[in-house]
Amino acid sequence: MPQVKRAPLADQAAELLLERIRAGEWKLGEKLPGETTLAPQLGVGRSTVREAIRQLAGRGVLASRQGAGVFVTALDAPEDWDAVLRRSDIATVIEARIAIESEAAALAAARRTPADLRAIRRALARRSEHRSEIESHVDTDTEFHRAIVAAAHNPILLELFDGFTPRLRAAMIEMLRLRKRFGGEADHDTHVELADAIAGRDGAAAAALSRAHLRSMQESLG
Repeated sequence: MPQVKRAPLADQAAELLLERIRAGEWKLGEKLPGETTLAPQLGVGRSTVREAIRQLAGRGVLASRQGAGVFVTALDAPEDWDAVLRRSDIATVIEARIAIESEAAALAAARRTPADLRAIRRALARRSEHRSEIESHVDTDTEFHRAIVAAAHNPILLELFDGFTPRLRAAMIEMLRLRKRFGGEADHDTHVELADAIAGRDGAAAAALSRAHLRSMQESLG
């Protein structure tokens, strides 16, 4: 029986349990053995088994029924979103941003409110003020693009954008340190044009500007 060999223990225990479920050790709807049985099999304590079960319950694989035990509710789990992002290279992440942000820009042009437009303009001004220091530049640039996605009034697009942010931030900082050139006038003008297109409710122009900006960023990685 394979045992947990390294931290984080609960994560490892959850993966081992999932492997056993995938292998057919327990059928759909079947009850799992108790913690006292699973703990020595996995080489961990009962509290770690409980945490592993909680993780798999959160992923829809197991369900705890009070007084009855823990039951198998799915035979596999969708891959963790953060794990997908960690494995993706930055060019792939930017490619996904193109799909999300160009559509968000078009929607923002159609749906933006006066408050949305003020938020976009404020973020643009902050971005302009922080063009000399890499980390501040990346953060204010992200704030600007997030304001546009927020103006699309689609919570799923915003959630997807926020999922990219940590992965993208580290990569952008690293990329700008290598390039040593960022925040130039042409780059800033593109962002001004994007804000103006949204203000003018020109969805086609907003989408095209967003796509072109992100594609140039993607090409610069090569």
